[in-house]
Amino acid sequence: MATAAVVGGGITGLVAARALLQAGLDVTLVEPDRIGGKLQTTGFAGGFLDDAADAFLARVPEGVALCRELGLDGDLVSPAQRSAFVWSRGALRRLPAEQVLGVPTDLEALEASGIVSAAGVAAARRDLEEPLAAPDGDVAIGELFRARLGDEVVDRLVDPLVGGINAGAVDELSLAATVPQLDAAARSGAPSLIEACRAQRAAVADPEAPVFYAPRGGMGALAQAVHHDAADRGLHLVRGRAVALEREGAGWRLVLDGFPPVDADLVVLAAPAGVAAGLVRPVAPRAATLLAGIPYASVALVSIAVERDGVERELDGSGYLVPAVEGRTITACSWASSKWAHLAEPGTVWLRASVGRDGDDRALRMSDGELEAAVLADLADTMALVGEPEEVRITRLPGSFPQYRPGHLARVDAVDAELAMAAPGVVVAGAAMRGLGVPACIRQGQAAATRALATR
Repeated sequence: MATAAVVGGGITGLVAARALLQAGLDVTLVEPDRIGGKLQTTGFAGGFLDDAADAFLARVPEGVALCRELGLDGDLVSPAQRSAFVWSRGALRRLPAEQVLGVPTDLEALEASGIVSAAGVAAARRDLEEPLAAPDGDVAIGELFRARLGDEVVDRLVDPLVGGINAGAVDELSLAATVPQLDAAARSGAPSLIEACRAQRAAVADPEAPVFYAPRGGMGALAQAVHHDAADRGLHLVRGRAVALEREGAGWRLVLDGFPPVDADLVVLAAPAGVAAGLVRPVAPRAATLLAGIPYASVALVSIAVERDGVERELDGSGYLVPAVEGRTITACSWASSKWAHLAEPGTVWLRASVGRDGDDRALRMSDGELEAAVLADLADTMALVGEPEEVRITRLPGSFPQYRPGHLARVDAVDAELAMAAPGVVVAGAAMRGLGVPACIRQGQAAATRALATR
C-alpha cells in the first residue's frame, strides 16, 4: 500500500488526509497542537462560541459540498441578521447592501449611509466618467481602487471589508490573490469598476440565498467531523512536531521531535509557510526562500458576555467594522448573539471584538488586562456598552493571517514548480498559498492530494 504523510491538522491538512485515504493510501497526520487548527469551538458563558472563524461562504461550493459528504448539511445555519454597520465619522452607519466587497454600486445609497462625505461620493462618481483600463499585471488593491474610487471609499469601505477579512491593509495586498472577484471586475472590459460590480451583483442567481453558513455546533464541528471521518478510514495521528524532511529511497522521511520518523511515498505540507519553508529548505532551497518571504499578521479575539441592559443600543445587525483611519483598538465587533439565532439567550448579549492587523500590533503587545480595558473602552464609545462583562475570553492568534503581497500568485506558482522538479511527491498547501477562507482551504486540501497522487 502506498503511504502518505500530512503535516498540519487544520482544515487543509484534514481534507488532504481524507482525500488520500479515499484514494486507498495509508495516511499519517502529524499535528502537535489542536486538531482543526483555527477552527475551534469551545465553552463560553455556559454555552459554546467559536475561537476564530465563525462561518464559511455559502456561495462557493467546497464548504457546502464537504458538509453534505459528512452529513452536516442538515445542521447548517445562516446568520439571522444580513446587515452590518461601519463605525465612520463618529457614528455606527449601516453598510449599504448595494456594494461588492466595499465597491459601491448605488451611489445614492452610499450618500444616504453617511459613511463617506459628499466629497467622497463625488470622488467615487468619477469612476463612472473615466474609462476603466485593466491593470498592468498584479497590483495592490489600494493602488487601483484609490485612483478609481477615491481615498474615502477605500479607507472607509473597501479597507475595512477586504482588509478586515485578511487582517491586512489594501495598500499592501495583492488584487489578484486577495480578491479575485474584484480583479475579475477590473479586467472585465466594463466601462467602470462600479459598472463591473453592478454586473456581478446582477448575475447572482438568488440574491436572497444565504451568504454564510456554519454548523449549529460551531466551526469546530466541521473540523472534528472531517477528522472523525478520516479516523474511521484508518488515519494514523501522531502528536509530534515535524523538524526535518529527508529523502528516503524513492520516497521521504519526516523527522519528528520526540517521536519515531514517518516514512512516506507522498508528503503534503499543510502548515504555516515558515514551517513548510524549514522542512523543504534542504531539498528545494528556492521554494523555501519564497515561502519564508510570505509575511503574517497577528490578531486577537476578545469575546464578551454582558447583560442585555448593559448595551444601550439596539443590536439590529450582525455587528460592525472599524476602519483603520478611525484609530481604534478594535477592527470589528460581531454581535454574536444577534447574528446567530441559536446563540441567543434571553437577557444576555455575546460580543466578539477583533483586534490587530498587518502593521498594527500594538494591541497584541498589551497584557490581557490592558487589552480587555482598551476593547471595553472602544465598545463603550462605539456601541454604548455600559455594563460590566459577566465573562471575558481573550484568544490570541499570533502569526495567523498570511498577507498576499502583489505578485503572490507568481510566488506560489514558483514554489509549486520547484517542488515538482526538486522534490516530487511533496506538495505545499494551505492559507499561505491560494486563499485563507474555509472553502479555499478545503479546495486546496483536495487539490494537494490530487497533485501528490499524480506523482506516483
